[in-house]
Amino acid sequence: MTEDLWLVGCERLAAQLPEQQFNTWIRPLPPAQLVSDGPDGVVVCLRAPNRFKLDWIRSQYAGRIEATLSEVAGRPVRLDLALALREPGPQESAQRALAAAAVAGGGHASGSALPGAGGPMAMADWLPSRLPAVAGMADTATAPRDKPAPAPAATRHKLNPALTFDTLVAGRANQMARTAALHVAGAPGQMYNPLFIYGGVGLGKTHLVHAVGNALLKDKPDARVLYLHAEQFISDVVRNYQRKTFDELKAKYHSLDLLLIDDVQFFAGKDRTQEEFFNAFEALLAKKAHIIMTSDTYPKGLVDIDERLTSRFDAGLTVAIEPPELEMRVAILIAKARVEGAEMPEDVAFFIAKNVRANVRELEGALRKVLAYSRFTQKDIQIALAREALRDLLSIQNRQISVENIQKTVADFYKIKVADMYSKKRPASIARPRQIAMYLAKDMTKKSLPEIGELFGGRDHTTVLHAVRKIGDERQRNTELNQQLHVLEQTLKG
Repeated sequence: MTEDLWLVGCERLAAQLPEQQFNTWIRPLPPAQLVSDGPDGVVVCLRAPNRFKLDWIRSQYAGRIEATLSEVAGRPVRLDLALALREPGPQESAQRALAAAAVAGGGHASGSALPGAGGPMAMADWLPSRLPAVAGMADTATAPRDKPAPAPAATRHKLNPALTFDTLVAGRANQMARTAALHVAGAPGQMYNPLFIYGGVGLGKTHLVHAVGNALLKDKPDARVLYLHAEQFISDVVRNYQRKTFDELKAKYHSLDLLLIDDVQFFAGKDRTQEEFFNAFEALLAKKAHIIMTSDTYPKGLVDIDERLTSRFDAGLTVAIEPPELEMRVAILIAKARVEGAEMPEDVAFFIAKNVRANVRELEGALRKVLAYSRFTQKDIQIALAREALRDLLSIQNRQISVENIQKTVADFYKIKVADMYSKKRPASIARPRQIAMYLAKDMTKKSLPEIGELFGGRDHTTVLHAVRKIGDERQRNTELNQQLHVLEQTLKG
């Protein structure tokens, strides 16, 4: 081969990835180095400057980098990720050279250096380059490393550059929240201020607020943006309270253009924190800065939060993110598999989506298990492989979720007696929870309609079918019911 594998691979990655992702995570890396070239394929070593970047590249980009390099090389390429070695001074270099001569195998951090070499061979020694360097790549490789690189924007703003609108799978479940977030990113400080996004865990609230921050910084790099979890704000208040330095707290938060704060329900019961957040809230709104908050429940549902705050939370726009429907879960699996450098067949995506319904986070976990199992066994991604990879998850579901468990959970949630599930009583306060329990029994167990009817006091299967259709239709239109069902589903899944 006459082309430099890494440079060509970077050109392709630059075309595949959003510009901000590529510039943040891939472009600053030094060129990959050849570790081995054998009949089973090529192994290249890619070094990251710190542990955080190493872990992030491994989890988010390793699969795609491997797939791209394999495509360029025309044969399997395996990636060996490692921490970058510190650049030694002249004296230290001489000492290491003497030590390396005395130690067989050299000093490669992962122990995979070629025999007789003091470390991985540079890619340029393996493949002579005839291509111009990707912008910035050659400078990265040859620049002196005496001075540490300036902190990336992600460090200053606490934003994850990978969480953008481009990487967010859109669907009915997040349509309204996403539309509002896009509007805020394009015109901060105007409409929908504050924007309050609520929903269960793992549904994409954090992704959405990061996307707003990243979009604003792309348009206005000098914008003062800060993302933080509510617990970080609490820690800041406590620290400044101990030091009596509240002017520093005000200087940090009152001067922002956009404040993104996750899980404000954690402010519950913390009076001093609520007072300081109220002050910051008022100061930011007065200067037409924008505030986006997330919570696990709507503002009026927050407990132990001062009414002054909850009324202000509700003064802008409050939107819910709902659990993703089946088709959206399938789209998420296919999209995230592609980011990992794998192609997810639709039938396998449907199989996983039907069995993992709680939230996006659980979907991602299931996907990683399937991809890892496929790579480990070197088998194609098929339903049989997915079933084997997720056998623990499936067995837990089958063992724990029974009609009796559903009846008890629903009865506890709506504060009725379990016996009411079997009784002939028909007031709305009992009939409604009973229909919800029937719907969940059909959705979460393998029982047939007649079997479910029998377990609900010997009811006819048509009664069960009516309940399933009624609750299913209402779920599509009623946000409050959908949230209740989501909570019940998560409770039942443990």
